[in-house]
Amino acid sequence: MRLRTVLATLTAGLAAATTLTAAGPANAHPATSTATNTATSNACSPAVSLDGFSDALDKTTFEGTFVGNFSALALDLPHSRLRSSGGTPIGSLAALSDRSSLFGLDAKTLAPESVVPLADENGAALDSEGLAIDGDGTRLITSETEPSIRRYSRDGRILDRLPVPSSLLVAPAGRATSNQTFEGLTLLPGGRTLLASMEYAISGDSTGIVRFQTWRRQHGRFALSAQYAYRADSGLGVPEVQALSDGRLLVLERGFTSGVGNTVRLYLADPRHATDTGGTANLTGQDGVRLVKKTLLADIVNCPSRGATAEQPQPNPLLDNIEGMVITGRAKGRLEVLLVSDDNQNAAQTTRFYRLRVRV
Repeated sequence: MRLRTVLATLTAGLAAATTLTAAGPANAHPATSTATNTATSNACSPAVSLDGFSDALDKTTFEGTFVGNFSALALDLPHSRLRSSGGTPIGSLAALSDRSSLFGLDAKTLAPESVVPLADENGAALDSEGLAIDGDGTRLITSETEPSIRRYSRDGRILDRLPVPSSLLVAPAGRATSNQTFEGLTLLPGGRTLLASMEYAISGDSTGIVRFQTWRRQHGRFALSAQYAYRADSGLGVPEVQALSDGRLLVLERGFTSGVGNTVRLYLADPRHATDTGGTANLTGQDGVRLVKKTLLADIVNCPSRGATAEQPQPNPLLDNIEGMVITGRAKGRLEVLLVSDDNQNAAQTTRFYRLRVRV
């Protein structure tokens, strides 16, 4: 999916963003007709570049449902697949709203095609945050309230519910803080292992140490498996994770400072040699616990703004409350990654999609 060409028909803002020279980081250069300088002007870092953005769905509705509050994205397999060259998705993307709705979006235009309401076993709304779509099309969806992970059919029926370690439950049942639990969700290569990321530390763990919980598929059901520890940057939480084909992860870290705006950073993380912390009561930086290794790929504040505007103070007007991420393919040796912001149904925030190319 190439937002610069496809989404120009949906929003003049994106068309402008792909052709105008915008204020950006000090090392960004004006766009020119040469491929090298154009790539440089799009650079967020040596590893990441911004292809474009779209605000086309901001403050819109579909079939009477507000389109926004997006917390997660996923390729809607098996009906979506990636072309062998160019990485363009064919079919649909799933976009999860934290107001208990799951949207189907056209993979090329991002136009809404469907919306399915979600609920718990008692018919109550979810604080739906994380999304992964299994090979059979069932939806794995977290709710940050308890927290929980449920399996849903395409039409929103509950099929199953996964076990959650007692320590990760919201207090007083466990040691987690309300609204700081399962935010990210991803299936590892092969689809046999599911990984969920807590957003912030649980009580008893050092500030900034976030637990990643996994489940292993056994006899068609997911059972609790290894757990890992990841250290987020000071003041930031983890809203999303996405697995790469080799078992490494893309990890989003995000924070907000009133009067300043958002901080959003993209990391490459490797849990493959990290310690299983499932049996470790308190993570305090003690010897013998190997954390998930991480490498900064880009701080999104350093991306070129490319004509973006913000309704609230931001260090870069391109920034907003970025919360969802999906890998849509690979082109020219780089991953194609789509991000989306959660506007919280707030006039001062924007539902914005971002197209990145990421070299890992």
